[in-house]
Amino acid sequence: MRIVSLCPSNTEIAAYLGLTEQLIGVDNYSDWPNAVNALPRLGPDLSIDMDKVADLHPDLVLASLSVPGMEKNIEKLKEKNLPYIVSKPNSLDDVRRDLLLIGEAAGTYKKAQTMVSKMDHILADYERKASKCNPVSLYWEWWPKPAFSPGGGNWLSSISRLAGARNILEDRTEASCQVSWEEIKNLEPDHICMAWVGVQTEKVKPEILYKREGWSSMKALKTNNVHVLEEPLYCRPSPRLLIGLKKLAHLLHPGVFQNPKNLDPLLEEV
Repeated sequence: MRIVSLCPSNTEIAAYLGLTEQLIGVDNYSDWPNAVNALPRLGPDLSIDMDKVADLHPDLVLASLSVPGMEKNIEKLKEKNLPYIVSKPNSLDDVRRDLLLIGEAAGTYKKAQTMVSKMDHILADYERKASKCNPVSLYWEWWPKPAFSPGGGNWLSSISRLAGARNILEDRTEASCQVSWEEIKNLEPDHICMAWVGVQTEKVKPEILYKREGWSSMKALKTNNVHVLEEPLYCRPSPRLLIGLKKLAHLLHPGVFQNPKNLDPLLEEV
């Protein structure tokens, strides 16, 4: 099967299902696994060059509505009469569903079921361990100005709970919330997790937090509980979120969660 992926999370799900060799083109931001870096690039995920997609003659296009603005990709797929499926992940449960969705469409449904079963087992184990923790509060910074942060409808609220923590915006129903610096200062999180969407870790600048009005007195900054995290492990709705969970849980509660050792919990036993 000739498969095209239009966003990083779907490219990664395809890899977990053993479909990387069937990929013939990807968006500009897909970078894992390494093998996809040799594939034709089809443009940014918000403005895919659909003529290039059509020229590849795919049997299946993995489209997504994970980011506002991706709707135009779906419209162009329809115009080109290309075969496609659409994922719309917001939550951790949606990642499970997308594994099954893509697995069914690509003929790897049994493998998808195995992955989902393993994922459920891992998450249940983290839920048990998290129940032993005294929860700490987290502010997730997705973007600095204007400030955006995940709300209760987003996978990072679930990841936070499973790591023995609480997203300070989990009571808001949106998957993504625009917030003010003043609002976050008043919520006084125990930890600040910086994972700017689409920005490499080394380009995230935690020092800017100290320049925001009143932030230098926040306990997270005073106790040096500011963490620059790997964007691909927290901002992409794929099974790699479990790697992020493993690292975050150990960072917050090293006495409860073992050192992750950079192993992928879904693949380390395969």
